[in-house]
Amino acid sequence: MKEVEILIIGGGPAGLSAAAAAAGLGANILLLERDDRLGGQLVKQTHKFFGSKKQYAGERGYQIGDLLIGQCSAQPKVEVWPETTVLGIYEDGVVTAEKDGQHLKIKPQKIIVATGASEKMIAFPNNDLPGIYGAGAVQTLMNVHGIVPGRRVLMVGAGNIGLIVSYQLLQAGVEVAAIIEAAPTIGGYLVHASKIRRAGVPILTSHTIQEAYGQESVEGARICRLDENWQAVAGSEQDLKVDVICLAVGLSPLTELCFQADCAMNYIPELSGHVPLRNDYLETTRAGLYVAGDVSGVEEASSAMVEGRLAGVSAAYSLGYGQDVAPRLQAEALAELSELRSGPAGQKTLQGLKKLMAKGEAVC
Repeated sequence: MKEVEILIIGGGPAGLSAAAAAAGLGANILLLERDDRLGGQLVKQTHKFFGSKKQYAGERGYQIGDLLIGQCSAQPKVEVWPETTVLGIYEDGVVTAEKDGQHLKIKPQKIIVATGASEKMIAFPNNDLPGIYGAGAVQTLMNVHGIVPGRRVLMVGAGNIGLIVSYQLLQAGVEVAAIIEAAPTIGGYLVHASKIRRAGVPILTSHTIQEAYGQESVEGARICRLDENWQAVAGSEQDLKVDVICLAVGLSPLTELCFQADCAMNYIPELSGHVPLRNDYLETTRAGLYVAGDVSGVEEASSAMVEGRLAGVSAAYSLGYGQDVAPRLQAEALAELSELRSGPAGQKTLQGLKKLMAKGEAVC
């Protein structure tokens, strides 16, 4: 049985930020990551970040990942176990994990869950054909392994991920036949959409995919326009010859461990799914268990990093570390989150958090 002060589950932007912040105050950290490398989604993000200098605006995602990994590596109190999958969080506080074929037990005093999110899929005929990918998988293929997924792509979804991955496909020499979006408006930043349109790629709002077709892999897709009631408009069908269909239709928080740990949970659409109730300092209804990043509600990586820092400081502070500086650091992180969510893009998150707060009051 390994004992540790703070166990962090997930080595993406939230987990790395939490580890650096908590260790910086003096706590001993064990960071578990199921992949063979740290960084989470950052390792495949080649675009530059927005925000402020505090969230590394102007840096590319993989560069920010390297920065965060470097901050953790510089902390002697951070121990990292890569290729380790957490299996459960139990009533007695024991956490079990699998590493190198071994079943391990860990007894932490505090836990920070930073497991991120998974890609959503949508149902349509033949959606199991080879050649249909989630946008994250396409990013991994291209930006991590240097492999293009195909020659001609239909992108489904005009949020930031769909727009950014479409541009990265173009940069890799892949033709993007079109981007379709079921909603009547583009969901991502217009600066990304403008680059796509300047490259000659049509962005078709109020459109959906009806079916994919092909013998052994994708050979094409049929799309159509939607009316104001989200019904297919007769006669609007188009046939696109593509060998890849890329789905960028959102993310779902990876909250299985929170459910298993018996955290109070609620379904909040604005936060992209079931999320745990928590207080301002990200502690859930299970005492000593904190959440940070997309597992607490899907946002940008900038917010995940700040939430990670807040959770790390809060967990360390609860163990008696940083008594003179932790309250100030918590206040600074809360102010940064408020600033990040102050624009139009943050309104959806704020609505979700307001709903979650009301649910929390009902539980109390």
